[in-house]
Amino acid sequence: MLDSNIINFTKTSTFILLGIPGLEAAHVWISILFCTMYTIAVLGNFIIPFIVKREPSLHGPMNYFLCMLAVTDLVLSTSTLPKMLAIFWFNSREIDFSACLTQLYFIHCFSAMESGIFVAMAFDHYVAICHPLRHSITLTNPVVAKTGVAVVLRGIMLILPYPLLARQWPYCRTNTIPHSYCEHIAMVKLACTDISISSYYSLSAAFFVIGLDVFFITMSYTQILRTIFSLPTKDARLKTFGTCGSHLCAILAFYFPTLFSSLLHRFGHNVSLHLHILIANMYLLVPPMLNPIIYGMRTKQIRDRLLWLIAHKGT
Repeated sequence: MLDSNIINFTKTSTFILLGIPGLEAAHVWISILFCTMYTIAVLGNFIIPFIVKREPSLHGPMNYFLCMLAVTDLVLSTSTLPKMLAIFWFNSREIDFSACLTQLYFIHCFSAMESGIFVAMAFDHYVAICHPLRHSITLTNPVVAKTGVAVVLRGIMLILPYPLLARQWPYCRTNTIPHSYCEHIAMVKLACTDISISSYYSLSAAFFVIGLDVFFITMSYTQILRTIFSLPTKDARLKTFGTCGSHLCAILAFYFPTLFSSLLHRFGHNVSLHLHILIANMYLLVPPMLNPIIYGMRTKQIRDRLLWLIAHKGT
């Protein structure tokens, strides 16, 4: 009878999201910052695919990957920000159990996809710089499409056990999540049973995604740097390295907060909860906001096309 009641509670319960505990008085000001970042992210990540679609000269592997990145960033930010703003503005803290699982899945699934896209972009840079004559025959449209499908399937399959495992745990301690969104470990810690499987699997998945992806990106850029330093003139080296600048900035903006947040979550027991949650929020908000700015400003074709569209519309 007890087991039946617990299972029924799990299926019909709602969770309470606290927002950023300890900073309740600043929720309104924080919400303004977050809303501004979200607006920039949405506009930027809509504009880039729009420009790439309208400009035939931009129909190439790197810009296709950039469009995939823009869509991923849109989903990643939209899966969390509307609910955060509802908490900050309307004190709407309740979230249905199934909705919490869905949000959890989308966050981790699209984060894994974004990491995979960065690997694909690093490989594109590697081929373009180290083997330029083979670039057009290596990264054909079918290869780009298959790479995109592989990135999506990896994210879907690898993260699917997260909600499946979380759904089966009995939650009979409390339904309050001290977070502004349904973070995986923060949610399953509320279960009144051993969650070692969820904990170990999430750690393994994080290592498989971040560890391997960072390894492949590092290997690609090791070869790229070797090629760059072998160029005969300083101008050639700077010009070639400049083509990788936007990608390197985007990689740092994505992986640094991710790594810092993961380390804080597992080892920063003396770090205040509100600081940990703020960093976790930055991890979901900063890359989607910065990526279109970085690529839009540093990619001459995209920047020129955007300025042309603005001027054309004005006339």
